[in-house]
Amino acid sequence: MSARKNLVLLVLCAQLFLDSMDVSLMGVALPEMQDDMGLSAEQLQWVISGYAVAYGGFLLLGGRAADLFGRRRIFFWATAVFAVVSLAGGLVTDGWLLIITRVVKGIAAAFIAPAALSIITTTFPEGPERNRAMGMFGLTGASGYAAGLVFSGLLTSLSWRLTFFVPFVVAAVVLLSVRGVIAPDGERTGRRPSFDVSGAVTATGGVLLLVFALTRAPEVGWGSAATVGGLVASVVLLVVFVVIQSRRTDPLVDLSIFRSRTLSTANIVGIAWACATIGWQFIALLYLQNTLGYSALKAGMAIVPMAVSILIAVNIAPRLIGKVGLRIPAVVGLLLQGLGILLFLRAYENASYVTVLLPALIIHGLGNGTSFLGFNIAGVGGVADDKQGLAASLIQSAVQLGGGLGVAVGAAVLAAGSADEVSTYHHAFLAVGLFSLVGAAASAVGLGASGPSGGAEKEPSAGEEPSAGEAVQSQPKAGLEGGRT
Repeated sequence: MSARKNLVLLVLCAQLFLDSMDVSLMGVALPEMQDDMGLSAEQLQWVISGYAVAYGGFLLLGGRAADLFGRRRIFFWATAVFAVVSLAGGLVTDGWLLIITRVVKGIAAAFIAPAALSIITTTFPEGPERNRAMGMFGLTGASGYAAGLVFSGLLTSLSWRLTFFVPFVVAAVVLLSVRGVIAPDGERTGRRPSFDVSGAVTATGGVLLLVFALTRAPEVGWGSAATVGGLVASVVLLVVFVVIQSRRTDPLVDLSIFRSRTLSTANIVGIAWACATIGWQFIALLYLQNTLGYSALKAGMAIVPMAVSILIAVNIAPRLIGKVGLRIPAVVGLLLQGLGILLFLRAYENASYVTVLLPALIIHGLGNGTSFLGFNIAGVGGVADDKQGLAASLIQSAVQLGGGLGVAVGAAVLAAGSADEVSTYHHAFLAVGLFSLVGAAASAVGLGASGPSGGAEKEPSAGEEPSAGEAVQSQPKAGLEGGRT
């Protein structure tokens, strides 16, 4: 890669590192926040859930905005908002104001993430070069999460407010680098597509309600009026959204993009992957602290070997994908991830970390990192440059929705059993572990024939029906044209 491309990747990865670190920073700091600010249990939940709901709800809008108004422009201004609300979060003294800063930060991240990923996919030609860039992108995410687990305990021991101030500093450095490193958005020629306001309202509202209902269900009950009403309203809004998109000239989501079997499968796999790994994370941290008696810092440190194995996997995966294609790494990775989760069925009240937990964590991490890269490459491969923001937001929305569903399923299983019985945790581990098997089956059927290109099925043009298993052997092209197939 050229020096300029390396700088572009460095800036984008720095922001992803920040996003990943910011998520794991909050978990350990919550008890200190609660004691210092007198937060209620509901407020404490929404410090985490407010970010997740806003992130998941606004991703589609963020991806489309990047395509319409310029990827660098959206990335720059969303990062600026992220920096400002990070600083504000460290200064506020009211619980609900703290939650508002987390919600606004989630919205900013929903605009940053698809813009960053689409800058990568339009800068690096599809094939080995893009696979390496995506591998580094995934490696950065795993590193940021692991760093958050380690530093959250250290920062919180000084002051929980540092968990807001440190992200502000990192975001400010990224912000100062953007204009000098990332190429300006190209001038749009011809008619500018109109912005689909009705589609934006129904899609954002539907996804927000869906994530909100899934997040609240374990607390208020799956049969409660709030949960059932939220789920029904979300379905109605999403159905209306699909109807609007089928009739719009310039839709928020061009439904023809789903004619690509590879892209559609990648989104299904992304949901299953996140259901399994994020649901497992929620259950495992409770098990480590409530059953084994680990402190918050010790529980975070216990997960670090899994993060290290993820780093190893996403470093090896691009070369593996380049040799055998997407299907085999995705299937094997998801099977390993599922095996790592199901090995927690061996964990009891006095489980040995070295002989019981550590092997499960390492196997889970290796599978997690391998499969993560596979479905992310599949989700944006073979998509035209002017739809890269949409494709990126779809795959990231799938992960957010899957994460919410996985936590909700895990929490529901735990709530149905006795919190004092380790068998309840076993049932929860089994429930989320099965999602990995679903993802492996979907990958085997829908990711196409394995091949050395590591490419993806070509996105069909309007009115064109793709042939079964159609794939393209993408050749690198110069400049931004490398993102086309």
